[in-house]
Amino acid sequence: MNQARPLVPSRFVRPSIPRPGGGRDRAGLVRQSYEAISEGSRSFAFASKLFDQATRERVWMLYAWCRRCDDLADAQEKGGELGDQAGIEDRLQAIKVLTRRALAGEPTADVAFDALGQVAGEAGITLDMANEVIAGFAMDANGFSPHSEKELMRYCYHVAGAVGVLMARVMFAPNDSFIYDRACDLGLAFQLANVARDVIEDAAAGRCYLPDEWLEDAGLTRENYADEDNRFALAAVSARLVDRMEMYEVASRLGAKHLRFRQRWAVLSAARIYGAIGRKVRARGQLAWDTRTYVPWYEKLVHVIAAFGEAVTKHAPEPEHWPPYARDDLRPVAGW
Repeated sequence: MNQARPLVPSRFVRPSIPRPGGGRDRAGLVRQSYEAISEGSRSFAFASKLFDQATRERVWMLYAWCRRCDDLADAQEKGGELGDQAGIEDRLQAIKVLTRRALAGEPTADVAFDALGQVAGEAGITLDMANEVIAGFAMDANGFSPHSEKELMRYCYHVAGAVGVLMARVMFAPNDSFIYDRACDLGLAFQLANVARDVIEDAAAGRCYLPDEWLEDAGLTRENYADEDNRFALAAVSARLVDRMEMYEVASRLGAKHLRFRQRWAVLSAARIYGAIGRKVRARGQLAWDTRTYVPWYEKLVHVIAAFGEAVTKHAPEPEHWPPYARDDLRPVAGW
């Protein structure tokens, strides 16, 4: 039997050469990545401008990938309202495939994934590191809701703590496990603030990130915790989230001491701004979800000035109480 001949002789077919960014122009990737962060997170965009240019550009490209993955997983646009969740497994598979292609230096036809390929080539981000973030999307795809505090923190690790580790990589932080642990702590603090702020919004989307144990302690259940009549009890649960946030926030400052000045200033500014969001939720009590909690620009400026002083003095006292769960307690990739 004669074998089919190729349409083009093999000597004319050349494999594509792997290139960071899939061959896209780096300046274009940076520009479009900044557009993503400026629309998706005003607080983080504000703090990111304090980085030196090289770090700032890498941070924007990493953020663009995180934002795009989140939007794909949740069928939403730039962090907006959740879309139809049908077909989430297919979307998750697309995230995995595009991420693998990006890290292999292959074009993906998606700017955010090509941006990941660019920054990964510059900072040495590996597929294992990216997979730890993608695992968080898989947890949501499987309808995750925590029964215990540790399960909550494992979720926070995958969706934010692992991103903190990538951020440390992007900043070329010293390859020291202590520093990477503290970067993880900052990501965990950010996510706990997000959970406290968005608890009612998440409930409306059918998602609950409050541990069953905590709800039970407050006399609540998954079925009734978001009811308007239960806001006083819910505020007590939310306060526990913010208390935990502060423990991780304080621990993270010890890692910032080892960064270069501009990096340290930006990280401490972001820590103060996100910490302020959590503390505002706690202070508002049962009224916390009547309107969205945010930090206005003039308060952000105050936090940036205070962070400058911290960055200059490298003042970071040892935590009085260390957080109950460290990165090594949370690292096994969930559901992978």
